[in-house]
Amino acid sequence: MNTDFENAFDSLVAKTAELITGDTSPEMMEKIKIWAFFNHVHKSLPALTSHWNQTHPEGKAEVRRIFEEIRALNQALQANKPDQK
Repeated sequence: MNTDFENAFDSLVAKTAELITGDTSPEMMEKIKIWAFFNHVHKSLPALTSHWNQTHPEGKAEVRRIFEEIRALNQALQANKPDQK
């Protein structure tokens, strides 16, 4: 792949991670990629994710843990923001 594209895409993932969780660590960026990909596939091909969840229960548990972690970080981030009225 094109290195310029990879760098630009990584900066998009980093900004997304920052806005959603406040964390731009490489680990969080990987979690954001998993979260975004699984969320997209679940919405566009729900039968595929249902089948995958049934055949990979340990993977389903890990995806759920990632979703819950991202949601908790986002809620904490939102709670710490000053009121924007």
